[in-house]
Parts: sequence; C-alpha cells; structure tokens
Amino acid sequence: MTKKKKIIDEVSEFMRMLHYSIHTERLYCDWIRKFILFHQMTSKDDLFVEPEKKIEKFLSHLANDKNVAKSTQNQAMNALVFLYRKFFRMPLDGKIDAVRSRKKIAIPVVLTSGEVAKILPNLKGYPELAVKIMYGSGLRVMETVRLRVLLRCK
Repeated sequence: MTKKKKIIDEVSEFMRMLHYSIHTERLYCDWIRKFILFHQMTSKDDLFVEPEKKIEKFLSHLANDKNVAKSTQNQAMNALVFLYRKFFRMPLDGKIDAVRSRKKIAIPVVLTSGEVAKILPNLKGYPELAVKIMYGSGLRVMETVRLRVLLRCK
C-alpha cells in the first residue's frame, strides 16, 4: 500500500515542478488513484503490464457502470495519458478503444434579473459585494473570492 502513496506523491511533485495548477494536480492524482484501486495494483510494476488494455477497461467502466459525462471520462483519460507519456515517459502504442460516455452535460441554471432583484436586498457587506461583482461581471465564485482590491483612502 505504501507504493501506491509513493507513486501519487511522485506524480504530485512532478506536476508541481512543471507548474501545473493545484486543481489539475489534485484531479489527475485522484484519477490515477482510482485507476490503481480499480485494477487492484499492489506494486509499481503492475502499471506497466498491458497499460492500454487497463486504461481501456477503466474508461469503459466509467462510461458503463459509473455513467459519467463525456468531459469526466476525458479528464480521466488525460490524467492517465499524463501518467504514462509524461511521468513514465512511456509511449502508449496500442489503441485505446474504450466505450465512450453518452451522458449529456447539464446546462447551468442562471438566475433571472427578477430573481437577482429579490436576493440582493437580503445581502449586506462582503456577500453583497461579491454577488454584485459576479452578477455584473460574470465572474465565477473562485474568481471573485481571489480578487484583490486595493483601496486608497485619504
């Protein structure tokens, strides 16, 4: 079990060295961990035995059994391709012919201007400011939270 942790830690360090986003790092490491657990791998050597077939089986499992969206299946594929091609520097020569997911991506729900008008009077302080910025500029929550505003008071 310690070897699984070690591989994930090594991949994490490698991604940081390449200046990948922390979100991408966590996402890829999570998919790699799920891949290892799905195939019940106990050593690093298990990763090198028929990797194309293992990737194909895992991705098909995600589509058939987990009913994930196309974008989710693509994320898993990208994480595994990163693991083999970039981290292990191992080409994936065989064809990966996994079952493709058919689940459609849900369209985001957007508030009407009337609904926003009902919400705004109930907010005060920073939450009110954040909501107004998001509504007026189209920023996402994390983008808004990360804003740094410099005020110059006289």
